[in-house]
Amino acid sequence: MQGTRQFVALLAALLVLSGTAASAQVKQTSLKQTSLKQTSLKQTSQGEERKMSNETNFQLLIPDTMPKSVGYSQLAVVKGGTVVLIAGQVALDKSGNVVGKDDFKAQIQQVFENLKAAVEAAGGNFNDVVKLNSYFVDFSHLSDFREVRDKYINVKNPPASTAIQVARLFRPEFLIEVEAVAVVPSKSN
Repeated sequence: MQGTRQFVALLAALLVLSGTAASAQVKQTSLKQTSLKQTSLKQTSQGEERKMSNETNFQLLIPDTMPKSVGYSQLAVVKGGTVVLIAGQVALDKSGNVVGKDDFKAQIQQVFENLKAAVEAAGGNFNDVVKLNSYFVDFSHLSDFREVRDKYINVKNPPASTAIQVARLFRPEFLIEVEAVAVVPSKSN
């Protein structure tokens, strides 16, 4: 299980980094080509650019050439900012106590509070989250998950997401674990 989570985190990081490299490649082309590519991208995809400090850091997209997704974006294109990889969060409070033993809704609420605290510690907010990976012990809790998640994310332009059912997490009292990737504004020197 740990190896699978590490592989998924590595894969997410590589995808984010390849998006950054693609963005750098676009910048090397002529201004005319760049404008043409950006116009084309906007015409063939749904989503919005997130602006921070007068800089566009990323786009969350659902291209017309891909299946329509509900509740998540199909891809995140990183254009600037600082990429933050947040480890899988479980229902532990800041003192390390389990929150909501056998109560999925209480656990997912704590998980999202932990994710929020992590992205804020990196200098951002939940609107900077571009990717969520969620590990469920039981998918029957998906509607409760979405209800809580939707209080934190921008539901009109949600992050790219993956949901996976697993046999168990690293401790049997945990019902859900969620990791995230965020792109926060770069700090000025």
